Amino acid sequence: MIVWINGAFGAGKTTLAEELHRRLPDALPFDPEYVGYLLRKWVPLPDSGDFQDLPLWRKLTAEFAIGLHREYDHHVITPMTLVDTGYRDEVFKFLAEADVPVLHVFLDLAAEELRHRINTQVLDDDPQVDANARAFRLRNVDRCVAARATLPPDTLVLRSDQHTPAQLADQVLAALPG
Repeated sequence: MIVWINGAFGAGKTTLAEELHRRLPDALPFDPEYVGYLLRKWVPLPDSGDFQDLPLWRKLTAEFAIGLHREYDHHVITPMTLVDTGYRDEVFKFLAEADVPVLHVFLDLAAEELRHRINTQVLDDDPQVDANARAFRLRNVDRCVAARATLPPDTLVLRSDQHTPAQLADQVLAALPG
């Protein structure tokens, strides 16, 4: 099963993914951001600067996740903000067509807390890279929070400000089949 951990930048996706991987050591971590980094190296980015706007990113991300699931027959833990409804539906459709089960987890958090977390994180050692990443994340807070209203009904929605990472992991593990 692919455990897709979704939510805004700063919601705690990476922290939850690390806790899940600690508890499921055979699970494979997969960060689709690296697919974006590869594409950035070789193809022109759209004007938005967001590699998710590249149809190839969405297709390659799904194919990579499918490949990991099929080749290694382990859970795949995927922390990735995917809040554009069309893009999320596209990636999840690819996974469904490949008959790959997905547990979609969304970490919900108020916009004020997200902004606080983003502003207090060090995102990169290079001050300019850090400032650019912070600005990108802050520009997307409202869009990410609004995504909560568009989630599929089978999404496991968890409040990351009301539970520790261990408690969040408990809830995700309880939702895994068998």
